[in-house]
Amino acid sequence: MTKILVIEDEANIRELITYNLVSEGYELVTAENGEDGLSLAKAENPDLILLDLMLPVLDGYEVIRALRKAGNPVPVIMLTAKNDEVDKVLGLEFGADDYMTKPFGVRELKARIRAVLRRCENGGAMMSERSEAEEIPETKNANPPTDVLVIDDLRIDIPGHEVTVAGKLVALTLKEFELLKTLAENRGIVLTRDRLLDRIWGYEYAGETRTVDVHVRYLRRKLGGDEDRYIHTIRGVGYKMKQ
Repeated sequence: MTKILVIEDEANIRELITYNLVSEGYELVTAENGEDGLSLAKAENPDLILLDLMLPVLDGYEVIRALRKAGNPVPVIMLTAKNDEVDKVLGLEFGADDYMTKPFGVRELKARIRAVLRRCENGGAMMSERSEAEEIPETKNANPPTDVLVIDDLRIDIPGHEVTVAGKLVALTLKEFELLKTLAENRGIVLTRDRLLDRIWGYEYAGETRTVDVHVRYLRRKLGGDEDRYIHTIRGVGYKMKQ
């Protein structure tokens, strides 16, 4: 049974989420503050975390930062009453996989959860996911799937879920790895933000292509070098990996 940890200090929201997700067949674990939530994340090994940002003791930013620092790749969906883009961007940069702004609909929450879990099932990015790669139309420039992708000094080991630059290991979140892998498998081909969003996040998220931009920026920072060293921006369209 899929286990979801809900870290939320508002009792009515916890109860609403718990009732609706248990009825969907999920196992629920809940916490009222960030400190207890972080402890449960370690003890319960959940498959996904719903994380409120405005929490007592430890806020959501501190929780996700501690998880990622410890190497915990559990997917996280942020729940935030804030509608400020800066707050959303900060949460994504700390390693969140998605976010929802309160108030939100239960149906949308369920769809987001299914999408994130679908991307992570059976090892998530550790799979080659060749069937999903077929969603991107084939062109004469498309690169055949392979277990190891090499672009200059960048090496992407898909089965090993490892990325190195000049022999040095680069720590990436699940979504960063999937984004890099998708671009690398289609190097030389321009992929639109909408296509990347649908392919990697697994749903149509109209108007929120900023999510892709944030992950590209953070990915570039981790890979080092000039901004366009590996990933080129095609203004007004999307991104492509250098040929």
